[in-house]
Amino acid sequence: MPSRTSVPPHRRPPLVVTADGDLLDDLLRLAAAGGVEVEVAADPAAARTRWQPAPLVLVGTDQAQPCLRARLPRRSRLVLVGRAGDMEPGWQVADLLGAEHVAVLPAAEPWLVDQFADCGVDGATSARVVAVVGGRGGAGASILSGGLAVTAARARLRTLLLDADPLGGGLDLVLGWEQLEGLRWPALTGADGRVDAPALVRALPSRGDLVVLSWDRGDLLAVPAEAMAATLDAARRGREFVVVDLPRQLDDAAVTALQAADRAFVVVPAELRATAAAARVVAVAAPHCHDLSVIVRGPAPGRLRAAEVARALGLPLAGTLRPEPGLCRGLERGEAPAAGGRGPLAELCQRIVTDLTGQAPAGAA
Repeated sequence: MPSRTSVPPHRRPPLVVTADGDLLDDLLRLAAAGGVEVEVAADPAAARTRWQPAPLVLVGTDQAQPCLRARLPRRSRLVLVGRAGDMEPGWQVADLLGAEHVAVLPAAEPWLVDQFADCGVDGATSARVVAVVGGRGGAGASILSGGLAVTAARARLRTLLLDADPLGGGLDLVLGWEQLEGLRWPALTGADGRVDAPALVRALPSRGDLVVLSWDRGDLLAVPAEAMAATLDAARRGREFVVVDLPRQLDDAAVTALQAADRAFVVVPAELRATAAAARVVAVAAPHCHDLSVIVRGPAPGRLRAAEVARALGLPLAGTLRPEPGLCRGLERGEAPAAGGRGPLAELCQRIVTDLTGQAPAGAA
């Protein structure tokens, strides 16, 4: 078994959202003083895919109203920034936007330097976040999600498997964990601020390095986007690898999770109708994720090739899954997918986890 090592440092830069050239110059200067580089977005459309993953977001007063109209999800460490003479409209929307602080230049310059510096300190790492969505119902997205989480945990990565699909039946069932004690989503739907990462991990069902946030079998509840954002923020701080199982119809919470993902995969059976259905899913998901690719699952009754499916969807091909008859039988017996480390699913999951983190699961070649 390999010795435990930490994930290679993965630091997202702070995000600055402004089209004001003078304000941008000031913020770039302050970021340099804090020892970090920043990503810059001129408007909410350019900021959307980077909004959630960034450790710190600064919104210029010129973009406060546009960000509010764009309905960007609430998040922690959001700062509204501007000059004293430009703050009047900003004060009115800061609370609606969910800004934790309002920074008025030049008085707030030393404080902003400290905020930038906090993003560059050693150990300020962020978990890798992977999202999975089915191109059609029954495509196997939940099984792939479970396999990725199990594989990451076998690589000795502190892992969270997050179920964002309220109609999926519960990922605890996919793992065979339905009898384990711990919180499910209904207990967390009221979260709208900063969630304590260690407390969250302690409260969830867990085995070893893997914890799961799933659904119970009670009344159907919607997860507010604020609750998803707070949970993901805690996950990025307290875990090393996060897998999110998304619904095919993206609600606000699912969009929030997709925007936080480093990579997202659409699972598509090698069938013509499945490919047509997946095209609709891709059209909705692609604007919210900068790295979206397809995984094609066999068998192919019409001999449709994986490369043809990927080409039809306009996405890169991330991998293929050959038929694995024993997998479904194992799931019915309560065996977690890819737990044995062998077979097409386990091999694909090992490659994805290793590509993202540099960590190879125990027993992997």
